[in-house]
Amino acid sequence: MKKTKISICMCTKNEEKAIERVITEFKNVLKNYDLEFVITDSSKDKTPELARNLGAKVITQEPKGYGFALRESLLNATGDIIITTDCDGTYPVDAVPEMISLINQGYDIVSASRLKGKKKVEAMKGLNKLGNQLFAKTVSILYNCGCTDASTGMRAFRREVIQTIEWTENIGLSLELFFKPAALGYKIIEIPIDYKFRIGDVKLNPWKGGLAMMKSILKYKIKPIKKKSEK
Repeated sequence: MKKTKISICMCTKNEEKAIERVITEFKNVLKNYDLEFVITDSSKDKTPELARNLGAKVITQEPKGYGFALRESLLNATGDIIITTDCDGTYPVDAVPEMISLINQGYDIVSASRLKGKKKVEAMKGLNKLGNQLFAKTVSILYNCGCTDASTGMRAFRREVIQTIEWTENIGLSLELFFKPAALGYKIIEIPIDYKFRIGDVKLNPWKGGLAMMKSILKYKIKPIKKKSEK
């Protein structure tokens, strides 16, 4: 019987402290699946070398930003189910089997929420939590969907979703990956996860990043969202 192919998509920049641990953990947790790791990298350290040694497909890209890097990984993924995650140890790999199960039950997207049902998240600064709650509330209102964490970096997608929508945002890609499918009627479910302290340095400026994210949410209330085939 053919195994379901799972693509793990990440973008990396100087993550040599975490890359081996993250890939190895996925291999251990998802050992019954056909795994593919697709990583877009702009590192100056040993990250790409370490990833390739563990069998990952590494796409070298000059630093352009989070969204452009992750999009490159997504568009090069060939799995039946595509998983996005960050390469810093913050997202729990042991939540992925449940996410895959929900895709197999008929959902198009399973979004791992760091905030669902929680009053406090130890690994998330107060300012970041307030920003993420604001993004989620805005997405919920503007796109008529229930959302508690629109900016999470961990999701599972049916491959069709990635292939049929045009992804254009950079810093706001994590939000775009939620609100565009929601606007197009794809079936989405959120599950709560534990969020951990990151390995390595924080690379995103919260003020600059937050403004760019909010712009991403608002502009598509003016600009129509369509599938590629409808253009």
